[in-house]
Amino acid sequence: MKIAIPLYERFTALDAIGPYEVLSRLPGASVTFLGRRCGPVHTDNGMLALLAERTLAELPDPDIVVVPGGPGEVVERGGGELLEWLRGAARGASWTTSVCTGSLILGAAGLLDGRRATTHWLAFEQLGALGAVPVRERVVFDGDIVTAAGVSAGIDMALALAARVAGEQVAQAIQLGIEYAPEPPFAAGDPDTAPPEVVELLRERSRFAREDGQVRGVSAAAPSG
Repeated sequence: MKIAIPLYERFTALDAIGPYEVLSRLPGASVTFLGRRCGPVHTDNGMLALLAERTLAELPDPDIVVVPGGPGEVVERGGGELLEWLRGAARGASWTTSVCTGSLILGAAGLLDGRRATTHWLAFEQLGALGAVPVRERVVFDGDIVTAAGVSAGIDMALALAARVAGEQVAQAIQLGIEYAPEPPFAAGDPDTAPPEVVELLRERSRFAREDGQVRGVSAAAPSG
């Protein structure tokens, strides 16, 4: 089972690594990080890089695609090799998935037209503008397209997908193996439960980042996947 995770400059690390930790444990799985060229690809904070082992052109026919989000998605949505690769890969893939603002890349590739999909809550308006039907859920399945909400939701998405691919028992064993039993210290992980002043703080930082012309969805202190 060939699983491809395409990388681009300024992607969010957990968007890629969360699903990798889950899907790499599927029986028969082979996970490959892809890039326009082989070599290191830097995350949004610039302090970490993942290695693209193969180029996009070298793996045109994956069984599963996982597109991470991150502030660099703004550039990727403008057109180019990644969008073309996605259109071709999605035609033969069993599952095409995204995490956080990775769904905006899927939308820009024309893969979400009329499809139910989710993304980071700050990007919902953009998702609708790209042809999708935005849904405020943590993981959304619509046919062979699976999208996850912001950053950490990629782990949930991967576990749900693992259950579809290999059965619930395998997925539960993977969850146990990575000891994924979250107990967050605050009820601030969703705009519906976070304190209103925290929600407004994040909105303001996002707005200032856009006005400053930064190629990112939100400021350095806010989630960017």
